[in-house]
Amino acid sequence: MAKQMIDLRDSESGLKSLVSDILAEAKRQGASAAEVSVSEDVGLSVSVRKRELETVEFNRDRGFGITVYYGKRKGTASTSDSSSRAIQETVQAARNIARHTQEDPCSGLADPELMPEVLPELDLYHPWAIDAAAAEELAVSCEAAGLGYDKRIVNSDGVEVGTQQSCRVYGNSHGFIGSYLGTRHSVSCSFIAKDSAGMQRDFWYTAARDPEQLEDVEGVGEEAARRATARLSPRKIATGSFPVVFSPQVAGGLVGHLIGAISGGALYRKASFLLDCLGQEVACPHLTVKEQPHLRGRVGSAGFDGEGVATWDKAFIKDGVVENYVLSSYSGRKLEMATTGNAGGVCNLIITGDTRPVAELYKAMGRGLLVTELMGQGVNSVTGDYSRGASGFWIEDGELTYPVDEITIASNLKDMYRDIQLLGDDVDERGNIRAPSILIGAMTVAGE
Repeated sequence: MAKQMIDLRDSESGLKSLVSDILAEAKRQGASAAEVSVSEDVGLSVSVRKRELETVEFNRDRGFGITVYYGKRKGTASTSDSSSRAIQETVQAARNIARHTQEDPCSGLADPELMPEVLPELDLYHPWAIDAAAAEELAVSCEAAGLGYDKRIVNSDGVEVGTQQSCRVYGNSHGFIGSYLGTRHSVSCSFIAKDSAGMQRDFWYTAARDPEQLEDVEGVGEEAARRATARLSPRKIATGSFPVVFSPQVAGGLVGHLIGAISGGALYRKASFLLDCLGQEVACPHLTVKEQPHLRGRVGSAGFDGEGVATWDKAFIKDGVVENYVLSSYSGRKLEMATTGNAGGVCNLIITGDTRPVAELYKAMGRGLLVTELMGQGVNSVTGDYSRGASGFWIEDGELTYPVDEITIASNLKDMYRDIQLLGDDVDERGNIRAPSILIGAMTVAGE
């Protein structure tokens, strides 16, 4: 099979022309303002299990969504068809929706002066010239490394090798049209380990925009196998109040709850446990959570947000104090504030604070719980109450001793953020939230 030779750089100019055509059609149909998002994606995914090829999937998708404004009335429609007739019908569908909506004084495009004049070079596009046969070979190598890691590895849940390219174009009736190309490549695997006490499963993955930055596939397989065997023969622990470390793989969710609580949508709906918190201390004094959207080559980097507003570096939490909310133009208007360039979410969150090597962090906690997996949805965004199933490892005298599972950890997020003691030096850089290990001083741990 030939290598994947599709290059979306060849599509970028055509997608920009498509945005112009859709905006022109919206104007022709009488819209006072309009905004359009067009995307094209192409990718390959190959999965292997027990050294046998299971699936090969190719995808190539294109679609657009349009929002039209008739004064303060708004309508939105989308389609995967970009023919002239489909453009006309989709704009008409959005217009018909707008006719039946109530006027909203906060509705409308972002202010034109907020659009970027020049987009930063973010180095997000690195196509991987790989075909299905080569991807299968990598997956087999990854799985073989995991299966051969330890005789207690008795089964594979499969290995997947994937590559995706995307082109995103946004334009609005202010005259702004911006685009960016991106890639994301990954290798993931999961294994089952068994001993006399039963079976355990765990996984690992590597992901990057540039295939040259992926971890060695054999190392990925071995790490997944190591994590699965480490969970064997879990013990029960007594119920009590203990220090808890969130590993980097689950700490990102803890930070995500904080960002959600200071996001405009939750704030203007009065559905946040951190209402009216701007300028207030909500976390420990050493904690800073900042956004750096222009980091080259990072998963979350972007030169403009979902409304075409230029992005910029900012702190949401600085030394424990809320310095900025997370706002779009709409939520900003609802709160009588300016957008923070975060329509569609945050870009590259960096968490800093009192940081120690992980071994020192364990020493500092002494005796407590390391959480490596969370289960359930027991987070109340209105009150901050937090209660989730968990598994991980018990730490005694600053050392990992044995795995634990079937436990529950509970507290309130307001107390947890104020009780952050230390951060680890083990930042997980694979996602949009670059979180390290986080040590909470005390939580209720329900075991036996």
